[in-house]
Amino acid sequence: MRITKQVFLDLAIWMILFGLLIGLVFPWFVILLGVPKSIAIQPGFYIACLGAGAIAGLANWLLARLVVATRIRVLADGMQKVELLLRDINSNDNTIECNYESCSIIVDSEDELGESAKAFNRLVKTLADSLETQNAVHSFSEMLAGTLELETLAENSLDMFLSHSGSAGGAVFYDSGGEMKVAANRGIKNPESVAMSDHIQTALKKGTTQRIPIPSNVQVEGVLAEFRPQEIFVIPATYKKIPLGAVVLGKTEAYHAEEETRLELFRQGFGLALNNVLTHDRLQRLAALDPLTGVYNRRFGLGRLHEEFERSVRSNIPMGLLMMDIDHFKNVNDTYGHQVGDRILKSIASIIRTVLREGDILIRYGGEEFLAVLPAAASEDLMLVGERIRRSVEDSSVIEGQQTIKVTLSLGGAAYPNQSVEKESTLIQLADDSLYQAKDTGRNRVIIAN
Repeated sequence: MRITKQVFLDLAIWMILFGLLIGLVFPWFVILLGVPKSIAIQPGFYIACLGAGAIAGLANWLLARLVVATRIRVLADGMQKVELLLRDINSNDNTIECNYESCSIIVDSEDELGESAKAFNRLVKTLADSLETQNAVHSFSEMLAGTLELETLAENSLDMFLSHSGSAGGAVFYDSGGEMKVAANRGIKNPESVAMSDHIQTALKKGTTQRIPIPSNVQVEGVLAEFRPQEIFVIPATYKKIPLGAVVLGKTEAYHAEEETRLELFRQGFGLALNNVLTHDRLQRLAALDPLTGVYNRRFGLGRLHEEFERSVRSNIPMGLLMMDIDHFKNVNDTYGHQVGDRILKSIASIIRTVLREGDILIRYGGEEFLAVLPAAASEDLMLVGERIRRSVEDSSVIEGQQTIKVTLSLGGAAYPNQSVEKESTLIQLADDSLYQAKDTGRNRVIIAN
């Protein structure tokens, strides 16, 4: 029933035509009501009826425009606003948010127009969630690309997992030699016990997110300390189907569909980033460690020594060095071969590490020489630690066939600021001099520079 390309113009034409039709019929209708035919079919009365019909049609059209067109205009303006926002985002890479409050329209009727407004608002909500997810993934990807340190990656990733899912707490775990270790934690009372959870193992085995609803009538025994979760997500971090870690999140209410979608998108990027970080860490370790003994090699170790010496000077705290050499090691290699000599080197490196503290640094300085850096250790501390190392090596042995091979260790030490030095190289030289003094005076002893 279209006449023109304008709906309301068509409506006006049809309403006026309908009014004229009523005007034509009305005189005959009033005759039926008893009005004399001589009056009803007079030209003047006909014209009055036609005019009244046309005016009524025009009035109906004006009312339709007033009632209907204004609401359609609101809907069109809302669509135009969304269109302009999308154009701005696409052309300028802008992150302007079109949220429900700013882009939705008022629903003030319960008919087709009201349903259209509701449908538009649902579209705005979906679009706003999509834009929020897009911005979140963009920010998350930028963050992932900006770090190769495991701790930094885990902390920043967990913050974004929490903020973009409304979670109240969570933790990040990574696989270290088949054991799940905690990399970051927010609000988990005992993350180590969570790391051994069957849910994490299931998520890693299946490679899919595990969604665990917790009914309100189920008692939770203090796993999550600061809140009682209604739902828990276990998100596996994988790369090429290889399990690398997991993210555990808890929320005091159920997760929404868009939050679940967002977490799934985060999971894909996080798996790749975690693989890069762990690979980088392995390469760093390979570059830093002596392949035989597993302790720091000379190049990397001396770099760490420089850092510790600078820290000691700045903070005015002591730092000690122990230079160690295996006595008559050339005779061991000549008698038993280099393979046995390598076993002895590995054994002694292991013994020294068990004696040293967690923050101490052990370096393979030369063929059979080791250098230990002991932060916050003065001369008297070096003597105690050196004696413990010397006795432990003296009491140990390596079995080769039917023979028991025993070796001893000579040690020399020097400490800052007991020794007033300006460079760590000078402190190394003093420790080396003390080592040679120990060798010259009988070996298997500890001498600390005065």
